[in-house]
Amino acid sequence: MSGTCQITGRTVGFGKRVSHSHRRSTRTWRPNVQVKTYYLPSEGRRVWLRVSAKGIKVIDRDGIEAVVARLRRDGQRI
Repeated sequence: MSGTCQITGRTVGFGKRVSHSHRRSTRTWRPNVQVKTYYLPSEGRRVWLRVSAKGIKVIDRDGIEAVVARLRRDGQRI
């Protein structure tokens, strides 16, 4: 699904829009998902990941090698 982060698994959220008169209608919150290219030094190639803003922070914190290893362990094809 295009609105899903590969790292954190964040998807579209659902809720209600409440007007001034308290009439409620359904709305969605879409995650800030972007397609980013990262270079894997161990393989000598670039990988394309669909990540949210929080996923980018996770990659900065843990490193791209550790994140890709975690994704492969979970069964995702990179």
